Amino acid sequence: MTTLPTWISEFAAQAPKQSSAEASWLKTRRQLALERFATEGWPTNKLEAWHHTSLAAMEQQSYRYVAPVEVAEQVKAVRNNEAGHWLVFVNGVFDAGSSDIGELPKGVQLGSLAERLNSDADSVQALFGEAQDGASPAALNLALATDGAVVQVASGHTLELPVHLVFISTEAEGASFPRNLIALEAGASATVVEHYLSHGDVPTLTNAVTRANVAQDAKLVHLKLQQENALSTHIADITVEQQKASNFESHSMSFGAKLARNNINTIFHGERCETLFNGLYYVNGRRHVDHNTVINHASPNCVSHEYYRGILSDMARGVFSGRIKVGKGADGTDAVQRSDSLLLSKLARSDARPELEIYADDVKCAHGATVGQLDEESLFYLRTRGLNEADARDILIYAFAAATLERIESEVLRARATAGISALLPGGLALGEQA
Repeated sequence: MTTLPTWISEFAAQAPKQSSAEASWLKTRRQLALERFATEGWPTNKLEAWHHTSLAAMEQQSYRYVAPVEVAEQVKAVRNNEAGHWLVFVNGVFDAGSSDIGELPKGVQLGSLAERLNSDADSVQALFGEAQDGASPAALNLALATDGAVVQVASGHTLELPVHLVFISTEAEGASFPRNLIALEAGASATVVEHYLSHGDVPTLTNAVTRANVAQDAKLVHLKLQQENALSTHIADITVEQQKASNFESHSMSFGAKLARNNINTIFHGERCETLFNGLYYVNGRRHVDHNTVINHASPNCVSHEYYRGILSDMARGVFSGRIKVGKGADGTDAVQRSDSLLLSKLARSDARPELEIYADDVKCAHGATVGQLDEESLFYLRTRGLNEADARDILIYAFAAATLERIESEVLRARATAGISALLPGGLALGEQA
């Protein structure tokens, strides 16, 4: 691919219109990103990192820019009176009327990327990213992103309530390219929730990028709930840079979309960093979900724990590719990686590729993957206790998912994730309410 599809060119022409005077550094990066995407195109399975998930079919797709529409009722249902700082984006554009940022504590800045690019673009230049970052979809996002969230917490400050970023797609063939920037200074802490939804049963494209810098002794908890409809395509990139003694938690819950690809990466720039990658996905029909992760132990005495669980039925496919890199001199590394899949049908498919790349000697690393089915003895036991087969299966499936859900410390956020997986099980809502 050496030229851009017409629809991408139209989006590229639209991007500068969203800013009254786009910064020169951003114009340059957008142009470089477009040139990169024009050269590389959508990833195919010829690329090692995309071996199990080809986006070649995207070459035949076209999308369009769509304006925001009224979504107040849907936002109300999603929020369910839950406390927090709420930012709503409709078709990729910040919707102030549906948002409720609330009162922000001292040392916290929170708002839309479009507003920041208009008022003080240079303040996000360092965090914005470069054209060569990530795979080609991430470059396309950089070229076309006009909005998203900016979360900044000053040194030593804590954002007690979670930030909820709600992204809603509403129109057929609509595409959105949100770009979220998170910066926690030394000793700061925050929880950020990204919630992706569809309005109606129409095909859409979401190509999202989140970039975060977690400074020394800071802590970021990130929860992603992907619940778009079964006709949607969801491509996402989460990139985190951790400084000395920082802590990052990623909880990725993927319950929707026809095709979902989640790239999640972190790098340790100092000693005593800790990270938790925790994921759960459910796929049915012919849906396809892929998590591709990289944890880069570039410094000594750091800890990473990574656990992903997938539930697959019908003819669905789930993919997990995880790489832990332990660089030279990263002695004292403690890394664990596990992938477990539960197949509910003979035609469902799970692909797991856990990898360890170690260039240091004094390390403690382990990885593993399992693929299995519901235990017949456990099913029989539950049936003898008066449960019908459907309820017995739901209980065992929910028990499999619970190991992931329990790693979410916040009860409120755990309840959101629990409701998401429970709603997918026949009769499962009752199980979620009892959890």
